[in-house]
Amino acid sequence: MFDRLRPRQRTLAFFALLALACIGGVAGAMVLADSRLDHADPRSALISAGLMACFGILGICAVMWFIFDDMVVRPMERLAAAMQAHAATDMRRGIDIEMARHLGDLAKGAAALTARLSAAREEADDHLTRYTSKLAAEREYLTRILSAIPAAVLMVSPDHRVALYDGHAAMMLDDQHHLGLGQKVFDYFDETYLRAALSNLHASGHGTLDQQVATADGARLLDVTLHYLGAEQGYMLSFPVPRETSPARPVVFDFEMTSRTATGDIAEMPLRELTYVVFDTETTGFLPNKDEVVQIGALRVVNGQQAPGEVLDILVNPGRPIPARSTAVHRITDQMVKDAPAMPEAGRKFHSFARDAVLVAHNAPFDLAFFHRYSAQIGAKFDHPVLDTVLISAVLFGVTEGHTLDELAARLDVKILDEHRHTALGDAIATRDVFLRMVPMLEARGLTTFGALLNEIRKHKRLLPDMNETPKPAAGAVKVRPVSG
Repeated sequence: MFDRLRPRQRTLAFFALLALACIGGVAGAMVLADSRLDHADPRSALISAGLMACFGILGICAVMWFIFDDMVVRPMERLAAAMQAHAATDMRRGIDIEMARHLGDLAKGAAALTARLSAAREEADDHLTRYTSKLAAEREYLTRILSAIPAAVLMVSPDHRVALYDGHAAMMLDDQHHLGLGQKVFDYFDETYLRAALSNLHASGHGTLDQQVATADGARLLDVTLHYLGAEQGYMLSFPVPRETSPARPVVFDFEMTSRTATGDIAEMPLRELTYVVFDTETTGFLPNKDEVVQIGALRVVNGQQAPGEVLDILVNPGRPIPARSTAVHRITDQMVKDAPAMPEAGRKFHSFARDAVLVAHNAPFDLAFFHRYSAQIGAKFDHPVLDTVLISAVLFGVTEGHTLDELAARLDVKILDEHRHTALGDAIATRDVFLRMVPMLEARGLTTFGALLNEIRKHKRLLPDMNETPKPAAGAVKVRPVSG
C-alpha cells in the first residue's frame, strides 16, 4: 500500500500511524489503570498508567524510527553516495531505483540525471578517443625510435626525480632498485658524482657534456652524456648499452613531473600528486603471526594513473606446504612456488618497488603484518604512509554500509574478472581501480590532501588500526581479516 503513495502522502501516513500508535498506547494504559482502581490506590494506579504510557510511547517511537531509518534515512544516504560517485567519476552504470524506491520521484529524478550525465560523457569520450589514438601511435613510434638507438635515456625533473625512462635504462639500472617514475635519480647514480657532473655542465655553458658517473652502488662507472633542458624542465642523461640489449619496457614518461616539486610535508601534498603503490598478498592462511605469503602483487600509480609497465607480480616460497583450503581460494600450489624466492628476497623486491610511495591496500593491517614480521630479515622497515580502502569507504559511505572489495567494486562500477579474483595482482588491480574512483569523491568533499584524508580516516579506527601511527602493530596483532578482502 505504501508504494502507491507519493512521498508527502507516505510521510503523512507515517506520522499518522505514529500518532495513532501513541494514542493507542495511552488509551491502553488508561484502560489498564481503570481496571486496577478497584484493587489499588487510585494515585498508584494513575502513576503506573503514566509510566506504562511513557514506556509504550518510547517503544513505539523506537520501532517507528527503525522503520523510518530503513525506508527513508538509509536510502537517502545510499542515493546521495551514488550521485556523488557518478558526479566525481566516469561511472556508466545507472542508479538502481530499487535501493530508494520509498523516496518516490527523487530516486527516479536522480536516475534520469545520472543517465544524462553518462550519455554526455560517452559523447565526450568519442571525441577524446580520436585524439588519444593519435597520441598512442606517436608514443609507439617514439618507443621504436629509441629502442633502435643503442643508448639508455633518462629525463630528470629539476628536483632530481625520474620523469622519463626507456627500456634500455630499465634493464641497465633495475639491478640496484626498481626504476620507476618519480623515483630519485640518486637511487641509481652516485649523488656526489652526478652533482659534480651537473656543476661541470652548468659551468661549461654548453647544452651537453660527457662525463663519467658512478652508479649508486659503486659497482660501475658509466660514460654519461648530460643534456641541460632548462631551469623548469630539468636535464637528461643518456649512456651506452650493449648492442645485444633489448628493451624490457616501452618509454615511460610523465612530463608534468618536471614542473612539480615536493612540499616536504606529505600532509600538505594533494592526493593527485602523490605516488602510490597499490598492493595485495595471497597467503597460506589468515594468521600473520603464523602463516606465510605465497604471492605479492603491486602496481605503481603516478599522477593519478597506472604507470605503464610498473607492475610487480611474484610468487613466494612459503617454506611449508600450502593448505588445500588456501589453494582452493588463490589457486597457488606447492609446485608453482617450489623455485620462487623466499619472503626475505621477495620482501626486498617489494620494498625497492614501493620506496618513496604511499602504500594502498584493502585491509592493509593484514597484508603489512607479514612484511613487518620479516622486516629484520628483509633488512628494511616498511614505514611508508598507508591508505586503506576499507577506511576510505567508511569515510565516503558510512560505517553501516558493506566495505568488502567486492561490495566496493559493485558500488563503484568496477569490473573484477572471476579469474583475477583472489590473485594478488588481480586484487591489487581491483583495489587500484576502486581507489582511483574514490579520489575525486574525496576531493568533492574537500578532502584534497593526504593530511585532511588521514584526519577523517582516524575517526574510523574502530574498524581497522591506523597504519600511519607509530609504533607499528606487532606482527601478531592482527589475527584474522576483520573485513573480507
